[in-house]
Amino acid sequence: MDMLSDIPYSVPDKNKVDPYRTFDFYPSRGPEPRPLLCFVHGGAWRSEDKSDHSTLARRLVESTGFPVVVPNYRLSAKDRVFHHPGHTEDVLEFLHFILTWHQDGVVFDRSKFYLIGHSCSAHMLSSIILDSSHVTPTLTPKDDLLAAVQGVVFSEGIYDIQKLLGTFPPYRDWFIADAFGDRPTYDDVSVASYRPRAEHVRWLIIHSKNDTLVDTAQSEAMIDRLKATHPSSSVEQSLGEFEDEHDAILLNPRYAQLITEFVGA
Repeated sequence: MDMLSDIPYSVPDKNKVDPYRTFDFYPSRGPEPRPLLCFVHGGAWRSEDKSDHSTLARRLVESTGFPVVVPNYRLSAKDRVFHHPGHTEDVLEFLHFILTWHQDGVVFDRSKFYLIGHSCSAHMLSSIILDSSHVTPTLTPKDDLLAAVQGVVFSEGIYDIQKLLGTFPPYRDWFIADAFGDRPTYDDVSVASYRPRAEHVRWLIIHSKNDTLVDTAQSEAMIDRLKATHPSSSVEQSLGEFEDEHDAILLNPRYAQLITEFVGA
């Protein structure tokens, strides 16, 4: 079976599919159920599409032997008010949907998920896997979903928005105010201050030393927090190996190889 594209996971209007709430599924070969990899794209909460990452998805299938899903989610824009946690609520809805989704020819192990986030989606997925209930209770995952998540891989992640604005002040007007509202502080949505929901989840934090859009201090802050709240064996990192720019890291063959090693494929 070849990939399945533009599958709706939410249809609020029964007469019209929202392309921002659809996903693509890249199957693995063979009848044996394998763990599922879910890649959530970045784009500063305002851009990119699941189709932009078909090369990475196919490479991950080939490298790991696992099926891969890539969802879309609704985006913020200058002419459209759509704020956090809306983007992440879409992703959580997708994750709950995929856990029970059945279609002829689709086979995967529903008890083992790995989540992969890049840039802003590292923040989004952290808001689900870590405990954000004191700020955004709508991002609380169901028990069966949380139990299924075996590990997360984040690259070039945004975790502490207030710290990010201290380094890149123009980001407020470029995309942060559109995604979170124009607020005096963003400390409460710093996922680098959240506590774990589950100790069984393993973490791999990746950051290229040549990323000019998001500085390594973001990943360093997240690693420090994870090591303070998680068993040390559950937190892995790669902060100096890559020399790619912010998005180019996703097309480096070593990126897929590192994920393959992490998931034990």
